Amino acid sequence: MVNGVRHEVAVPARTLLVHLLRDRLRLTGTHVGCDTTQCGACTVDLDGVAVKSCTVLAAQADGHQVTTIEGLAAPGGSLDALHPVQQAFQDEHALQCGFCTPGMVMAVRQLLADRPAPTEDEIRQALSGNICRCTGYQNIVAAVRKAAAITGPPG
Repeated sequence: MVNGVRHEVAVPARTLLVHLLRDRLRLTGTHVGCDTTQCGACTVDLDGVAVKSCTVLAAQADGHQVTTIEGLAAPGGSLDALHPVQQAFQDEHALQCGFCTPGMVMAVRQLLADRPAPTEDEIRQALSGNICRCTGYQNIVAAVRKAAAITGPPG
């Protein structure tokens, strides 16, 4: 299941999840940056856990739920229906070229699931596996704080 849609795709055994998503399913929001887990541009959710899809074989995702950046907004892709993390990134100008943004957003979703009210140190630590070559990270941290305020701790 990818973004709530069942797919049956035959791929060679060594096919990485990131390549299945991009090349076969045409979900190009998941980016290939390094193929070595360094940059985080390929981060997706696998059964609700953020993973770097350049280190997961497509076969390992068989029978599991995968959510990509395309699966966050409400169906139809309306800008009025952005996920709160996406909205916060937009509001806080937390992107420039946008290459790292999908992976950052997916990593932030995991952070907020684990820590609904993270400190700045926790935010920076959680994003340490995602590299942005354009920004100084300050607006990204501000976006995470805003997303945390929007989504709020459970209760």
